[in-house]
Amino acid sequence: MANKKGHRRFGNIRKLPSGRYQIRYPGPDGRMRTGQTTYATKTDADRALTLIEAQIISGDWTDPDRGKVRLGDYARRWIKERPGLRPKTIDLYTWLLERHIAPTLGGVAVGKLTTQMIRTWRSELLDSGVSVSTAAKAYRLLRAVLMTAVEEDKLLSRNPCRIKGADNEQTPERPVLSVAQVFELADRMADRRFRALILLATFASLRWGEVTALQRCDIDLAARTVRVRHQLVELTSGKLILGPPKSRAGKRIVSIPAVIIPALEEHLATYVDDVPDAFVFLGARGGFLRGGNFRREAKWAEALKEMGLTGLHFHDLRHTGNTLAAQSGASLADLKARMGHDSDRAALIYQHATRRADQMIADALSARIEAERRERNGGSLPGPPASEG
Repeated sequence: MANKKGHRRFGNIRKLPSGRYQIRYPGPDGRMRTGQTTYATKTDADRALTLIEAQIISGDWTDPDRGKVRLGDYARRWIKERPGLRPKTIDLYTWLLERHIAPTLGGVAVGKLTTQMIRTWRSELLDSGVSVSTAAKAYRLLRAVLMTAVEEDKLLSRNPCRIKGADNEQTPERPVLSVAQVFELADRMADRRFRALILLATFASLRWGEVTALQRCDIDLAARTVRVRHQLVELTSGKLILGPPKSRAGKRIVSIPAVIIPALEEHLATYVDDVPDAFVFLGARGGFLRGGNFRREAKWAEALKEMGLTGLHFHDLRHTGNTLAAQSGASLADLKARMGHDSDRAALIYQHATRRADQMIADALSARIEAERRERNGGSLPGPPASEG
């Protein structure tokens, strides 16, 4: 906006030897900035200053100098300074950044990132063989980092992560074992020390890290409960750490079905030292259980092959336990407490699955009733009763 003398109230414009026009203006801190580009006409330059002034007044202006920080450096600092991240989450974020984000986008200035650049990056990830699930995790991390750049640090005016569906993992439905299959799998473990592990993980709905972190003092056979206080986390470096559960609700006490108490009694008497802090499930050599060691010592793959269950993951045992709990008629609050979830979302999934199964039962019963009525009435169903006149 110019005054009567032709001078602008905000910023100034000068003509360069090239004939193009350059703008300079004060930022909110009073420091003068030079425009990132030049303009063909003075009118274009004047319009650019008007837009910048409006952005500063509304609080939407981003400092182009701050936007020069490279994404890789910014994201590493974001992970380091993010409050409340658990060790496993930090490990995952760091791996996603260094493996799938930084090699392509790490050297790009945050202020230069565009939706098209991110769309191309994601497409190249998928073309190189990265799974849809991993690409979705990387995309969600990038979106969270850039949201901070927009909302807190004002490095961008808006988040360029705007690709519809890119955050969806589209994971396939996981298998659910029958009760008989759970017991058969437990009995097929090559080392009997893992029988109780299979039963407890399933019927108490425990995660791998939770069940492997249990200590003798966490199991109360008289009360038939197991207390979850920690989880054993294996980082991508191979280091094992004993940390807090996955969420605040992860610290919980879960009731144990009476039918598996004898298996736990046998396990504690045979494999666990009689001291409160003794770990309940260890490897054959007395060390903490790692996923690879367990699969090898238990001959997990061989047992699954014999049962025709190739591809079953250990986490599917918890999935099975959650499904059985939902089928028992448990309330949403009870399911959340047993599963160790803060939000309703996961528990609702199991409740919805149970409702669908119940509807299928009702449909099957309806079909059977109709078939028997047809047979009883000579191949046709009786019509509605005649109305009384």
